[in-house]
Formats: sequence, structure tokens, C-alpha cells
Amino acid sequence: MTCIKAVRCHIVHLSAAEALPLVHAAKQQGALLTAETCHHYLTLAAEEVPNSATQYKCCPPVRGQPNRELLWKALYEGELDMVVSDHSPCTPDLKKLEQGDFLSAWGGISSLQFGLSLFWTEARLRGFTFLDVTRLLSSAPAKLCGLQDRKGCLKQGMDADLVIWDPLRSFQVTPYLGKTLYGVVIRTIVRGNTVYKHDKPFPRPRGKLLISPQL
Repeated sequence: MTCIKAVRCHIVHLSAAEALPLVHAAKQQGALLTAETCHHYLTLAAEEVPNSATQYKCCPPVRGQPNRELLWKALYEGELDMVVSDHSPCTPDLKKLEQGDFLSAWGGISSLQFGLSLFWTEARLRGFTFLDVTRLLSSAPAKLCGLQDRKGCLKQGMDADLVIWDPLRSFQVTPYLGKTLYGVVIRTIVRGNTVYKHDKPFPRPRGKLLISPQL
């Protein structure tokens, strides 16, 4: 990896642990570099995915359990800077579930709605704290997108974006091999408005386009 210190670079969807030494070397040379991985690479392992289960096809692909543990190690040691959803949903027919055809199936996983629980379920077993959760899932992505003046933390003048959750409460989720996840979201608040309450209908959408002032 050639280090050009004047060029900002972000590596998306890092799934292969073989790339980690290159990321480390570039950072040591002073590169303006950040790198992310995704919830499915930290949660799933190729050995666990059933044959012809195209719902788990994504790009890059899910890799083996030893690779997964190396990603967790890199995240704990700060070599990886954040965890993102790579949210890529599709209709069931695009996944070719009945045919089990990995070559023609849509390559993407729907993870946004489970992100906090997916991360916390595994992270709590590996020494991560609540502060690590907020940094890796919230403040670091906000800073990367140039939105740190209004998103990513709680202080005066920032958007009142909050999640109220129970880290000890568990539930099962079918899309992730029927795993039991920990961390049930009770309420989500965006800019001071409740947009989700557990077991309640969704209110009208309140999202808006976010554009970095750097653009």
C-alpha cells in the first residue's frame, strides 16, 4: 500500500484479516487512513452458513471463524476504526432462496435494524465497554462523514439522537442463524422526536438528508 499522506482514504467493508497488516503499516507511516468492518463479518462464520443458504451472500463474503476472531482483535486494538451495517436489503425473490443459487443471488445483508444487538452480543464477551459501543457505532462514523458538529455524541447544541435499550435482555433473530442476541432497543429518539417504541407502530417518518458541510 503506497502511503500518500496528503490524500484522505477510508477502507470500506473490510472482511479479510490478511489486509490488516497493510492497514497497520499505512497508519504507522502517517497515512490519513481509516478502516471499517461490518456486523455480519463480526457475527457470522462461513462454517456456520448452511449449504445453498443464499440469504447470507454478501460482498465481500463471510469468512471463517479464525478470520472473524482476528477482526475482533484488530477492532479491540484500534486497527479498525468503526463498525457499520453495509445495509443492503432486497426482496426475497432476488435472493434466489428456492434455487439456492449463490452465483445469481443478490449479494447483500440487511443488518441496520439489528446492528446494536449484533455488536453488543459478541463485544460484551470480548472486553468491550458501553463507551466502545458509542465510539465504534456512533461517534467514529459521524466524524468520518463530517457530521461531528451535530451527530455522534451528547452535548449542548447537538442533535438529540438517543437510543434507550436493555443490554441484558435477549431475543432470537431468524436472519442470523436463529441466534440469541442481547440488547433490546426500547425507544429510538431522533432530533428529540420518538421514532420507535418497542412493540408499538411506527410514527410517520422524520428522517432527512444529511450532507457534510465539507461537500
